[in-house]
Amino acid sequence: MRIGILGTGDVGRTLGTGFVELGHEVTLGSRDANNEKARGWAEGTGGRGTAGTFAEAASFGELAVLATSWAGTENAIRLAGPRNLAGKVVIDATNPLDFSQGMPRLAVGHTDSGGEQVQRWLPGARVVKAFNSVGYGHMVQPRFPCNPPTMFIAGDDEGAKRTVTDVCTAFGWETIDTGGIEGARLLEPLCMLFLNYAFRTQTWDHAFKLLRK
Repeated sequence: MRIGILGTGDVGRTLGTGFVELGHEVTLGSRDANNEKARGWAEGTGGRGTAGTFAEAASFGELAVLATSWAGTENAIRLAGPRNLAGKVVIDATNPLDFSQGMPRLAVGHTDSGGEQVQRWLPGARVVKAFNSVGYGHMVQPRFPCNPPTMFIAGDDEGAKRTVTDVCTAFGWETIDTGGIEGARLLEPLCMLFLNYAFRTQTWDHAFKLLRK
């Protein structure tokens, strides 16, 4: 499958490498097709990864991943071109974090969410919130004593959520479907819980697990 990833940060490169290791072709997109991070990443993929613009990544992918900082997300979508993502599954791995006062806080919440905003910005796409509640170091093939950890997802399209569940399974996760995209109102605060524990303990080696009897 062809994967288009919008964003060249740690999350984008980590998920891109995960897809490449599963045999997929990946284009890592940014504002500049000559982005050094993207080109350096592509050089280590054995020919399965390429660097391009946001629009090129969006056009290339049969499935897309949104892996931008929240401050740049709306602009990245505009540059990618919503038409290039129409009808496609888009994994929204972003979190609406506001760093203006030092420690991050949610910029959106309670009656709206980043995931819902992304779906409104991409009305023709099938958006699924996922990969937003764990650090990038454990996004692919996580190893914990209680393996597998739980990836919570949310989205309006059932077929899209099945596709994302398959991705999560291939990446080593148990997947729990929390319902429609409004479920992002619950999943994005999970990022804050993750970050709170990380900053208090100075470790990023944790993930969530849903226990059932």
